[in-house]
Amino acid sequence: MFVGCAITLLCLMSVSHSAPVCEKLVQPLDQLDRHHLEGSWVLVAGCVKDSDDLEYYNTRESAVIQFANASESSEISFKRMFGFNDSCKYIHSNISLEGSGFTFDDSNLTVTFLYTSCPDCLVTRFDLPGKLKRLYVFSRRRALEQSEMEEFKNQSECLNMLQPIVMDPTKQLCPEQDSKGEITEGQKA
Repeated sequence: MFVGCAITLLCLMSVSHSAPVCEKLVQPLDQLDRHHLEGSWVLVAGCVKDSDDLEYYNTRESAVIQFANASESSEISFKRMFGFNDSCKYIHSNISLEGSGFTFDDSNLTVTFLYTSCPDCLVTRFDLPGKLKRLYVFSRRRALEQSEMEEFKNQSECLNMLQPIVMDPTKQLCPEQDSKGEITEGQKA
């Protein structure tokens, strides 16, 4: 009888701790450091909420995002470079940073930067109005330490996402392009 009560008490204690832990793990950043954002970030892992989105995610071999011109204004340049098979897709947008994230002008997609203990990582949450879509971890490195990946996995679990998919760090990244707001395709270098 005592063992049964002890096990029940331990289970209740672990459940009571999970809510505050999740609250911290999925907390939006209090303050964005625009200068920390500047530069290139490689997609290390990502997860989706809906299995219908898995096919599109799995077609990518690599992804890089790049922030530039992080001045005191809220306007910033945002480039995305996606590797698919032997080709690259480039998308350039000008965005306005607001609070802990930004919204794309041409869609209702909102991006929120979340807490991470990883010093050279960005954790981004992509939402449509009222619906969580994706969660990504980007880094200046191609792979994360096990503890950093565990933190991201815990974040995805807190948000009831599907299991994270880790990108292959040996896949070649798309070369940088000087496109000015145009979507172009090119060959990988």
